[in-house]
Amino acid sequence: MNEFRGEIGEMLLIPSSGGVFEVDVDGKRIFSKKELGRHAEEGEVVQLMKEAVGK
Repeated sequence: MNEFRGEIGEMLLIPSSGGVFEVDVDGKRIFSKKELGRHAEEGEVVQLMKEAVGK
């Protein structure tokens, strides 16, 4: 996550139950295991984060 230093002001992990895994960037959901019905593939969340911050 060091590559996003200076571009992401805060990163917060919120514990949940039921296998929920969701990632939001600037208030926009970029990944939801619950909505997609699957785990993220290797590198998928990082790529989605790059797209969200314009990298």
